[in-house]
Order: sequence, then structure tokens, then C-alpha cells
Amino acid sequence: MEKDRFLGIDIGTFETKGVICDAQGRILATSSRPHKMHVPKPGWAEHRPEEDWWRGIVDTASTLFSKCDVKPSEIAAIATSAIGPCMLPVDRAGHPLMNAVLYGVDTRSAEEIQELTSLIGEKSILEFNGNALTSQAVGPKILWLKRNRPEVFEQAASIVSSTTFLVQKLTGNCVIDHYTAANFVPLYNSNTQKWDDSLCGELIEIDRLPQILWTCDIAGAVTAEAALETGLAEGTPVTVGTIDAAAEAASVGVIAPGDLMVMYGSTMFFVTVTSERICDARLWYAPWLFPTEHSSLAGLSTSGTLTHWFRETFASELERGAAFATLVEEAASSPPGAKGLIMLPYFSGERTPIHDPNAKGCIFGLDLTHTRGDIFRAMLEGIAYGTRHVFETFAETGAKPGRLQAVGGGTKNNIWLQATSDISELDQTVREITLGASYGDAFLAAVAIGAVERDRIKEWNKVSRTVRAAPNQVYEAGYEAFRELYERTRDLMRRL
Repeated sequence: MEKDRFLGIDIGTFETKGVICDAQGRILATSSRPHKMHVPKPGWAEHRPEEDWWRGIVDTASTLFSKCDVKPSEIAAIATSAIGPCMLPVDRAGHPLMNAVLYGVDTRSAEEIQELTSLIGEKSILEFNGNALTSQAVGPKILWLKRNRPEVFEQAASIVSSTTFLVQKLTGNCVIDHYTAANFVPLYNSNTQKWDDSLCGELIEIDRLPQILWTCDIAGAVTAEAALETGLAEGTPVTVGTIDAAAEAASVGVIAPGDLMVMYGSTMFFVTVTSERICDARLWYAPWLFPTEHSSLAGLSTSGTLTHWFRETFASELERGAAFATLVEEAASSPPGAKGLIMLPYFSGERTPIHDPNAKGCIFGLDLTHTRGDIFRAMLEGIAYGTRHVFETFAETGAKPGRLQAVGGGTKNNIWLQATSDISELDQTVREITLGASYGDAFLAAVAIGAVERDRIKEWNKVSRTVRAAPNQVYEAGYEAFRELYERTRDLMRRL
């Protein structure tokens, strides 16, 4: 029996998505399963690894095979991705010892960030790793664990991220890709591309971290135990995998310098491939998915998450399935600039480029004429202003945005897409398939076993439409006010 089918599964912030494709990129089945982000305290963000991640894999795989005539034995390779970087202590068998601490939206380690930065020095960290210590970094969260859950820290055989956990459950092997490992600041040396504790030898032993490989390396094969739980065929190759944003970038053809992914998800995330390593404290750096290649990264803390909050807080009376369509329709009746409203979208602090865990959300300029549609539009425009701030930062570091590839669930929101292009004065390409990371996973699985070449993604996923920028003086004034509003309220935010 010829094996020419590829399985990709991605664990997102709010749902698991899976897809089965053939060697031409045709989608044979898709599936999704919702889960929650748990916020036990302000500034915390967690997932339950077994219930949210592993159960997502098990249920999604089962549903996919029930939707098509593909047999598990026909899957040539499997690739997974997941939100990240996360911090999860596991025992020797890979069992989680607590909930997973999520990526930069979890800001519990603010004190540890300041302490490690002061102890090591920002310049030394940046030269060593390519990144500053921010809420995205795993190192400070390990220090938080060591101080606040010492019994868990002592029990932990390894500290892993989300994809590592999934791959270990599937194959029994504890591995991590370079793209994810670079987020374990200050434990990853981007000059040597190895674990290195020379900056913080007392933080954790290196042998308690996963083995570093490349994204498309084969991590191992589906074990008998994993096959029994998932219905996958024992012996099926499994790639090392990566963070969801990287897989999402791969899904829309981000493969060459100048390509930039704009991911409209629960958070905004941006990935651009660069010809050399760019080290700037305002952004993030990671080796790209393949040897000798680099990437510059950025992310906003709340975007899709903010639209969910808005719906639940201000539109709870609307039928759940139609709520967003109604809100977008209301926003369309509001003019560009939302009748003078400016919103700072810093509802979970902010990541790039300001890296301020104390930043707060703000709706500025309200009067009695404003409607729910005006506020919803201002929220979308606020995220778009934050996006322009990122684009300008990329340009200042030498990674000027070129070919913008839009992807993610937010691409269905035309108000949001158009506002982003108009405010940034950049066109965006939307491809036919916007499934995102799970589709990128399926493609990377095919690349991993040599079934396709990397540039074939442009044939797998063709251009559907282009969003043309229409610059507007209202937005120019709005952007200036957006930037000034944060600067004027930053100290007050800290006091709060």
C-alpha cells in the first residue's frame, strides 16, 4: 500500500485543529476541537496538558479518520505544532507535574525577568541569545517555578514546551526544535545553536532540557501505546515539530527573506525570514526551521482573545454563532477612526515592541454618541495600530516588510484586514487555504520525508485575493494619538 497522505495537528490557544492532505496539498479531511485558556490569576495563562493538548490530539485524529476513507496505515508522516513557548515540568515518563505556563501572555515572571536582566546584563543576553528577557522567555518562568513550586521543580526530570510534550507522548523521545529552543532565554546560545548555561549556571541543569534538533528531523515513530490511544498506525514517522506560528508561516509560503506572515489569531504574531541574525531587544530572534536560515519575530499579546472578551462582555445577548458577524456589521457602520475613539489593546500587558507586562487596556475618547459598533471598530483599529508599530520596528532593524501573507481566523474579518492595510499602508495577500498551522504541519511532514520540495507550498496554497492599502489621514492622526496615549499613561499603568 502506497503511503502518500500527511497528517498535521496543531494545538492553539483555544482549539485543536487537524488536517489530512495528499501529496498535492489537497485537503481530504479537517477537524477541530475547542478547549479553554485558564486564567487562575491576573497575568497568568495556563493549559492542562493531558486534557487540553493530548486529548486534542486523540480526539482530532479519531475524527479525521472518520471523515475520510484514509486509513491510518496510509499516513506517510505526522507533524505537530502547538502554542509556545510554554514552560511545563514533566517526570521521566513525560507526565505533566502541573498545568503548562503559556507563552508571553503569561506575565507571572516579571520580577524574575528584571532580576536576571540586572544580574546578567541586557547586552550580554542579547549578544548571547539574540533576544532580550521578556514575558516570552522560558528562563524566567523556570526561575519562578524554582522559587514558587520548589517541590515540583525538584521532581521534574525535564522542562519542556508544548510540542515537546506532544512528540514525547507520540514517540517516547524528548526533543525540541531550534526555533522553539531559542525562546529558552538565557539558556540557548544562538551563536553555537546549543544549550549553554554559562550565563546562569544555577538556573537549571542542561541535561534537564530536551535534545535540540531541526523542525523537519524525524523525532521517532508512533509507539504501540500511542497507537492504541490515538488510532494512529504504530511505526508512523513523527517530525520534531515546532511552535504554531512557524508552522502557520510555512502554510502561506513564508520561505524567503522579505516574506512576512501576519497571523490573525488569538494573538497577532509576525514572522519574517532574514538572511542573517537580527538582534534587537524590541523583537525576538530564532533560527528558522532549517539550518543556516534565520527569522525575526514579533507578537501582540491580545487580538483574537480581545474579540472573544468583547463578545462575551458586550454582546452576550447575541446568538453565539452569529455574534461576530453582527459585531463586524455594526463596526462597518462606524467610519474609519471610529468617530475619534482610540483603544490600547494591552489587556494582557504587551509583548513587542514595548515589552511591558504592566501595560493596560484603554478606551479613550468616549462620549454619549458612541455605539457598540464604534467601540468594536476602535478595538480592531487599535490592534492594527499595534501592528503598524511592529512593522515600523522591523523596518528600523533592517527587516523591512515586503510580501505580507495574511493567515488565521481573523482573515474572515474584512474590517480588521482592511484597517491593518490602510493603517500600515501595506498590501496583504490572502491565500486560498487559511487553515493555518495544521496545514503547515502537513506540508512540513511531507518535506521531512522528501515527498515535496519547500517551494511547492506555492502550488499547495495559491493566492486567493489581495487586500490593497488605502492610506487615510484619519488613521495617520489616530496612529500618532495611539503612540502618545501609551507614553502618557505608562507610569500610571505601573501605579495601577
